Amino acid sequence: MQAITAAVAGQEVSSRLEAIDLDPGKIDLIINSHFHFDHVGGNALIPNATMLVQRREWEAGRDPEMAARRGFNRRDFDLGHKLRLVDGEHDVFGDGSVVCLPTYGHTPGHQSLRLRLEDGEVVLAADACYFCQTLRERRLPRNMYDREAMLDSLDWLAALERSGARIFFGHDPEFWKTVPQAPGPVA
Repeated sequence: MQAITAAVAGQEVSSRLEAIDLDPGKIDLIINSHFHFDHVGGNALIPNATMLVQRREWEAGRDPEMAARRGFNRRDFDLGHKLRLVDGEHDVFGDGSVVCLPTYGHTPGHQSLRLRLEDGEVVLAADACYFCQTLRERRLPRNMYDREAMLDSLDWLAALERSGARIFFGHDPEFWKTVPQAPGPVA
């Protein structure tokens, strides 16, 4: 495996893990939301993990024509990790603490992740919901795989939020300012 994506020194996923005393070589599971480079570019830095992904996403990524249309590059995600392919909603540990939620639309097999924490439920929406504004105003990105599926996914995320879940928006800089961050690079 080789690292494909250039990153700011000290901000790579391996450096961030090491900053909180986790050995990237001992991480045993990576859950990918989808196969765009900014979501899988660090997989090579976690070499011994099993990659958990929706089967639909894997199949789209392995189909050359579909991959080209979706902006997938196999060099970013097909790195020899062991695979755990799932179909639809999937309880990762069988106890409801970590559940993959199919939030199709952005890509063929996009998934979000619901976490049950001591202080409440959190949903890591990834690119099912780029910004808070995406959820509130249904402002969809220009590029998506399936508009209707993405709207359905937003409806589901909104229902989860109404039931008390905190939604973590994939690319919303204003939202991320409110989230405590792990330690930065070690000087």
